[in-house]
Amino acid sequence: MRKIMMLAALTAATALTTPAMAAGNPEGKIQVKVMGTAVLPDGGIDKIKYISSGLASTLGSMGVVDPDAKASDNVVPTLAIEYFVNPNVSVETICCFTQHHVNGAADLAGTNLVNHVLILPATVTAKYHLPLGPIKPYIGAGPSLYVVFDEKPGATAKALGVDKVKLSNSVGLALQGGVDIALGETGMGLSLDAKKYFIKPTAKFYTAAGAKVLETKHDLDPWVVSAGVSYRF
Repeated sequence: MRKIMMLAALTAATALTTPAMAAGNPEGKIQVKVMGTAVLPDGGIDKIKYISSGLASTLGSMGVVDPDAKASDNVVPTLAIEYFVNPNVSVETICCFTQHHVNGAADLAGTNLVNHVLILPATVTAKYHLPLGPIKPYIGAGPSLYVVFDEKPGATAKALGVDKVKLSNSVGLALQGGVDIALGETGMGLSLDAKKYFIKPTAKFYTAAGAKVLETKHDLDPWVVSAGVSYRF
């Protein structure tokens, strides 16, 4: 949270020292937000869908009976674009890339399973804004598509003979809540936002010969918390 607040403060300082764009309107149809965002995933193993006899034997010899996983957190810049259908209802989409790695938990604590997972969380939410003057709390919900790029096996997975790992693209749901605070009549404002995603990707691990040795389903389910500046026109 310290990192996200520092990034939001830097973003706000940059925006407020830049000459204001023309035609700013706190009741305009379009709002653009630039924010610092903390992505806080779970990543726990929901289900082991397949495990080869060889890998099961190896894990058993290591004393692993309760395997689990945890995805790392990250802080990234985010761009959001919002269209107001009317003063209280809007549709918003966000754009960002976030990178993570997956480590073992429970009996796999201290292990490294997947590295350099790059995710594009394509999300569209419908939002309802409470009409409370310059301070407008809101709630929202909508679909999300997590597109995964460039994932690589971690050091522990490589030591167990894994040469390739593939995480599935996943469709899920996002729930949203936050507040927009208008700064006068210039169209500028501050924004605080939190989203809870419900996403369950599948991870498949392969040997160099292309044989699948493990397939797991994960509760990624991240919290995505943002703070930054907005401009409405």
